Amino acid sequence: MTTVQFRNVDVGDTLPALLMPAVSRTTLALYCGASGDHNPIHVDIDYARNAGLPDVFAHGMLSAAYLGRLLTQWVPQKQIRSFSARFTGITQIGDRPACTGVVVEKFSVEGEQRVRLLLRCTNQNGEEKVLGDAVVALEDH
Repeated sequence: MTTVQFRNVDVGDTLPALLMPAVSRTTLALYCGASGDHNPIHVDIDYARNAGLPDVFAHGMLSAAYLGRLLTQWVPQKQIRSFSARFTGITQIGDRPACTGVVVEKFSVEGEQRVRLLLRCTNQNGEEKVLGDAVVALEDH
């Protein structure tokens, strides 16, 4: 990973996109085990259908985790000062998550150079699933 320098980043710059493979039932089962979130709406098709849904769907936090991965592929985790996510859509089986980020602000806090990022996770059709915000510290030398 190359070090991102504050002086080399401008408002409007984009992070390298993170493109994930299609969400499958295996993806959801593995995420259940890793996260401890065993809500049956995400893995049990009978449960989902009894709830009036056509099928199971991905955990919102799975897409939020993909946004976290987008960040940590750009800067080391220790440089993240804040990260938040808001769920805006349901990720269905077969959706291929695509995560993007754009620099929306450059500023300084107590001498530390920081940037604010707008983050988005969409599916292959550009339908937004998660909207996020992050602040990261960047080196200035």
